Amino acid sequence: MDLPLWAEILLILLAIWIVVAVVLVIVGRVLLARELALLVPNLVRMFGGLLRDPRVPLRAKIVVGIASLWLASPIDLIPDFVPIAGQLDDAIIAALALRFILRTTDGAVVRQHWHGDPATLERVLRMVSWNRRGSPRAVP
Repeated sequence: MDLPLWAEILLILLAIWIVVAVVLVIVGRVLLARELALLVPNLVRMFGGLLRDPRVPLRAKIVVGIASLWLASPIDLIPDFVPIAGQLDDAIIAALALRFILRTTDGAVVRQHWHGDPATLERVLRMVSWNRRGSPRAVP
């Protein structure tokens, strides 16, 4: 059976995604596997809460609104049904928006709107808070 190249790549990515999920569950990292699966939905919920919060400046709300539209849109650079890679463009947009929000809004406000595991949010905040020199900046 001769599959087209795109189908072979899709099957390989699907196999990798399944293996990663199974390995996380086997090594007892069920919470981590769950949090990875829920990261984008939790970010969308957080962005929705930030849009309604009067403590968030207007310019940050504009960035949050654009990022929320991007995350909710079925049209992506890489389709979401492609495992791992399909979420990559969403993750990049969410990280850039979150970085801007952290620069313009109090970190406590951001934490208040997070509905997932607080440790996951802290890891995400550390990742998006790197300054130009490569050392982590203090998370607000």
